Amino acid sequence: MKASSSVKAVVLVSGGMDSCVTAAIAANENDTLAFLHISYGQRTESRERRAFKAIADHYRADERMDIPMEHLARIGGSSLTDRKMQVTEADLESRDIPTSYVPFRNANMLGIAVSWAEVIGASRIYIGAVAEDSSGYPDCRPEFYTAFQKVIDTGTRPETRVEICTPIIGLSKADIVKKGIELSAPLELTWSCYRNEDLACGTCDSCALRLRGFRLAGIADPINYTP
Repeated sequence: MKASSSVKAVVLVSGGMDSCVTAAIAANENDTLAFLHISYGQRTESRERRAFKAIADHYRADERMDIPMEHLARIGGSSLTDRKMQVTEADLESRDIPTSYVPFRNANMLGIAVSWAEVIGASRIYIGAVAEDSSGYPDCRPEFYTAFQKVIDTGTRPETRVEICTPIIGLSKADIVKKGIELSAPLELTWSCYRNEDLACGTCDSCALRLRGFRLAGIADPINYTP
């Protein structure tokens, strides 16, 4: 149910399944949507941008912003941005932070989202962070967003009120798939693979988590994978 008064939300949309389902939730809870896509030199940035545009078209986003953040690629330290590092095969039982972690990426993205929200008068920022069934990234934990909310409250104008919304942070991938189906989210438009831009590899962390989610949900994944 949408709020009784007009509410504008910035929605961070990578083009992946989690952000797509988050966008579907935001569309149900807000009157005006401002979709934000951030590229940071990742291997599949062209394919992710294509997915973002398709999802933004689907939800008829009132405002759209596509911002490059190449400094993260220059800094490196992640197999997503450093071509000298290999994207490792998925190990869903590992508790170690994988090579695909981009150091402090979500803080950089949230900083941009807050700047835009303050300029356009948005009162919410939605981000599809997942803690329970993700790759163990430290900037996907609930306490990270609690701390960042304090940063927003402290570092913006006194009259600014911007709330971070993480509606799927406690869900498993299977529950996210089910939520997407429930909300008729266009999962067929999404892209999750860390390696490829044509057929998803099926074996990187992101693909493996996605495939497990669909399998446990008892639903066929609508995108194509390498045989």
